[in-house]
Parts: sequence; C-alpha cells; structure tokens
Amino acid sequence: MTAVTAAAGLAVAGCAPLKMGAAATVGSNAISVATLTNDTGTLQSAGKSYGSAYTLTSQQATQATLTWLIRFKINDQLASNAGLTITQSDVTGALTDIGAEAEQDNVKLDEFLVTNGVAPSLIPEVGRWEAINLAFLKQANGGSLPTSATSPAETKLTSATCEAAKSLNIAVNPQFGRMSYTQYTVVNTPDSVSRASGTKQTASIAGQYPAC
Repeated sequence: MTAVTAAAGLAVAGCAPLKMGAAATVGSNAISVATLTNDTGTLQSAGKSYGSAYTLTSQQATQATLTWLIRFKINDQLASNAGLTITQSDVTGALTDIGAEAEQDNVKLDEFLVTNGVAPSLIPEVGRWEAINLAFLKQANGGSLPTSATSPAETKLTSATCEAAKSLNIAVNPQFGRMSYTQYTVVNTPDSVSRASGTKQTASIAGQYPAC
C-alpha cells in the first residue's frame, strides 16, 4: 500500500472557476454536489454497520468522500502522463494487497476502507487508484516494486503525483473546505479562530499550493 492509511477549499491562485452545482472542479471535470451527497450518504449508512469503529462526523465523511473523488482524478491524470494501462487484474490485485494489510489488524477490507472514509461504491476506484501507484512505481524502478519507502522510484511518484495535481487546477467549493496538497485531502477552509483571550489567530494554510 502506498497511501491508503494516510487518508483517513478556497480556490488557490490560478485555479479554474467552479462549475455550477460542483463540489469541486478537477481539470475539465466537475464533481457534482449530487454525486458527493450520494456517495457520502452511502458511506455514512455503511459506517453504521461497524459501530464504534466508524468515528467520522458528517463533515468528516463529506470531506473524506470528496478527497477520494479528487484523488481518483489526480491518479487518472498521473496514469495518462506516464502512459500506464491499468487492467481489471491490476485493480483486483491492488485490492487484495490492501485487504492483506488490513487483515494484519484483524479487519476485513470493506470495514477498513469504510472506516477510512471510502464509500462501498468507491472501493473499486480505490483499487484502481492503488494499482496506478503500484504500476508507476514498477515502471520507475525498472519493472519491480521498490523495497524502500525512500527509493528514487517513490520520490518520482511523489513528484509525478504533484505535477498531475498541479496541472488539473483543482478548485474546491468553499462550502466543503479547501484542497491541501500535503496528502491531497480536503480540509477545513482557513479562517480566523478565536483564542481564549478573545484575540484572533489565522488558521494554518499548510499545503495550500502544490509543492512542485
């Protein structure tokens, strides 16, 4: 696994304008509010099946769902840039790998992904997202997966993902938050927050811009 466990805004300068009814615009594609609402509802319904293991608030579920919908488009661009072709076998294998990681903690794949903010309907897309990461790493490492998280191939993946995201001019509807490029997540919009003394402090804007 490359980043699944790490998962779980205001348009930045140069971003494309939001389309009407969009929760986010990624390149020429819009993620509609209707799609976000539907997938978030599916996530919340599934989360109820896992009791206390599912801890996401309604806002967190919405942001997690939008995060994944944006990540899928970033990795599609990554695959296009790198000339990668992803098969159904690749997707199935990636999901098997994620499931094996989850089972080390005695958690099944569906529960692991749902409790990390993935709606059941999006699980195949997570498999494709991960398969793209793995295919890129193999290509960058001469045909085999690197054995170290600090390998040159991992560095190339980080850089290529950043370039893909940057090229898409991502704009997030401020109703839902903003894009953080630290881990490609939707986070709360920075605004002024009150200290105990009543004075105001500007919230963090870390990751507001792509680091490439």
